[in-house]
Amino acid sequence: MSEFTFSDRNEAGRSLARELARYAGRTDVVVLALPRGGVPIGFEIAHALRAPLDIFLVRKLGVPGQEELAMGAIASGGTMVLNESVFAQLRITPEKIEQVRQRETRELERRERVFRDGHALIPVVDRICILGDDGLATGSTMRAAVLALEKQRPARIVVAVPVASADTCEEFQSLADEVICLYTPEPFMSVGRWYDDFTQLTDDDVRDYLGRASNEMAH
Repeated sequence: MSEFTFSDRNEAGRSLARELARYAGRTDVVVLALPRGGVPIGFEIAHALRAPLDIFLVRKLGVPGQEELAMGAIASGGTMVLNESVFAQLRITPEKIEQVRQRETRELERRERVFRDGHALIPVVDRICILGDDGLATGSTMRAAVLALEKQRPARIVVAVPVASADTCEEFQSLADEVICLYTPEPFMSVGRWYDDFTQLTDDDVRDYLGRASNEMAH
């Protein structure tokens, strides 16, 4: 594959939206973004499809002392997904896992309050849910999101990302109803490698995107 990068997450979201054009204008579609990085992606998709945007909160469970290495993830509703090979290889005790789970649960609940401002998740029962993020490396965060979302009985789950590890993208073919990965470069290295601007978003940035999307749907 030829070398490429997205200028930023918004450009990547617009590229994804073109692949999702068949869902435009439908009343049974909702776009769910994984904060924070997936929110600009979801915003552009929701804007193009004229669909409501919400966030689906998931927190990575980092290995103690190596927080960037995911040993699993938790999602809204209490779903926890563990990467058994990671914690078996590193001999992480159940007590350590529980400590990390409790800490990340507190942060997930804080973000629920901050981002949603008391609003409940948009109803997803019998709706087509497009789960968007800025990329998939190990996929643990998205995997937790898919498993948690399944419990809410949507009609269809579509995983949509601009860039992903080829192996991870392939794995999601059996987890979601539809998977769209625009690019699966090898070697993958990291999600941020494929963006010119990969600036981390703030809580205020997330609220701003959600507010703009809500205003668009109201007019």
